[in-house]
Amino acid sequence: MTHHHHHDHDHDHDHEIESTLTFDEKMIKLLEHWVKHNDDHAETYRDWAKKAKENHMDEAGSLILDAAEMTLAISKKFEEAARIIRG
Repeated sequence: MTHHHHHDHDHDHDHEIESTLTFDEKMIKLLEHWVKHNDDHAETYRDWAKKAKENHMDEAGSLILDAAEMTLAISKKFEEAARIIRG
């Protein structure tokens, strides 16, 4: 099975602008990126959990759904960390 993994970001950016960011600003940008990334994965996990259940794989579907919820819980930690950094 081939796995295609697309991320909505690239690495073609201006390092000069990046270097003007404070450490706090860099951390917030990184945390926001991680939240988006995790939320995208959680949505995919939920879709596949539903498909698994539709194909009589209830236990596997439930575990995948649990993974989606765990992923969202991680995002909440990142959001809280960003909130603390923002003050």
